[in-house]
Amino acid sequence: MKKDVYQKVTDKIVADLEKGELTWLKPWSAGNMDGRIIKPLRHNGVPYNGINILMLWGAALEGGFLSPYWMTYKQAKEMGAHVRKGERGNLVVYANTITITKTEEQDDGSEEERSIPFMKGYSVFNVEQVEGLPEHYYVKPEPVIDPAERNEYADAFFTATGADIRHAGNSAHYAGGSDHVQMPVFESFHSPEAYYATLAHELTHWTKHESRLARDFGRKRWGDEGYAREELVAELGAAFLCADLALTPEPGEDHAAYIQSWLKVLKDDKRAIFSAAAHAQRAADYLHGLQPVIDEEDSKQGVAA
Repeated sequence: MKKDVYQKVTDKIVADLEKGELTWLKPWSAGNMDGRIIKPLRHNGVPYNGINILMLWGAALEGGFLSPYWMTYKQAKEMGAHVRKGERGNLVVYANTITITKTEEQDDGSEEERSIPFMKGYSVFNVEQVEGLPEHYYVKPEPVIDPAERNEYADAFFTATGADIRHAGNSAHYAGGSDHVQMPVFESFHSPEAYYATLAHELTHWTKHESRLARDFGRKRWGDEGYAREELVAELGAAFLCADLALTPEPGEDHAAYIQSWLKVLKDDKRAIFSAAAHAQRAADYLHGLQPVIDEEDSKQGVAA
């Protein structure tokens, strides 16, 4: 039986709470609109109300969106823009009432009118999922570090992987469905090392795709054993890559949330850390294998010079 809209909304909020996330607090503390509390907005600037505020705050948290603007696929198209391929819409609801008239006459000869509330759902996309909109829709975070602090060698290494790396919002993650790595912009990190360590972590996840290393620990849901094992591999893979690239890795803000799940995996299976390290090494080796081959003669000449 198809879930009703009320149940979908409730399930989303419950899922956030089970992950330790307060849907109604996190988006602006994570950088949404420079820390100001702001309601989600329709494409025309009109704010959403009620349960839709919670739903879209939750979606902004999950997707790492900074912009408060949301629109339907049709609205984006009407503005000459388009939703990027592979992007997933987010549920909002529309509540109203319908009035029906019963045909039976009442004792006084009148017909009874009854208003019945109803609710329907439809999908909207954050403008950061849409390309081709006017610039004012997109939020540009204030720089924290100078772009000049980029590491050319590390940039060249990660670019050579050929991964689809997109920069927007405030979330770093690998999206398996669209096979892309999502990163906040370089300038929003508190240090270059934090940026590159995060990118190394997400690119380690990228190697698990079935067209690459086909790594699968049987993850069924957020926070289960399969999830913890994959996160441990990404953690070690990032450390290995940072060592290779002469970078100093920094712990991410979410590490504390992973520690307990990692401890459980390691305590339940004494071979887990060996397996994770082996998978991490394969991931690092795979990314190294995507680098351009340096001609041996050129290399010798460079050394001689």
